[in-house]
Amino acid sequence: MYRSRSYARAVECWRSFSPAGVEGLAMGVLEAIWLKRAHGGPMDPVDEAVAVEGRGLEGGADFDGHRQVTLIEREVFDRVKAEVDDSVEPVMRRANLLVSGIRLEGTRDRTLAVGDLRIHIHGETRPCGRMDEACEGLMNALDPHWRGGAHGSVLNDATISVGDEVRWEESR
Repeated sequence: MYRSRSYARAVECWRSFSPAGVEGLAMGVLEAIWLKRAHGGPMDPVDEAVAVEGRGLEGGADFDGHRQVTLIEREVFDRVKAEVDDSVEPVMRRANLLVSGIRLEGTRDRTLAVGDLRIHIHGETRPCGRMDEACEGLMNALDPHWRGGAHGSVLNDATISVGDEVRWEESR
């Protein structure tokens, strides 16, 4: 596949960010919200969701679970899509939130603000075999460098909506 020099420079610049430099990408946007209402069930798109402190997203199958909220990056997913198959859609990753304009890689123990919601990032969300059920090769494409996204816990009650601002909170 042909890629322009500007694409290569953009990718190199993107990869040059270090975990300590996530503040350099200060603001992003919440592009999509999905709720999985049953384990193994479909991901339902919603315009807004209610987050409950210490429990997760209301109506989600992972409510009260370890991974209360899962997130993926639009920019990373677009690269994965170009590598694997143009028909791959972010919903196939089965994450709750699609964000753009911020980096998730290396952000363990950071606090992410999505609108009024605060999420404590616990770590990387590793892809599972369900990814290859959606599209052959997707699991391996999502595996390195936090490409499968991040997961965290809900720190406060809040309602979030598509279009909300996403930003990293200052480290204390």
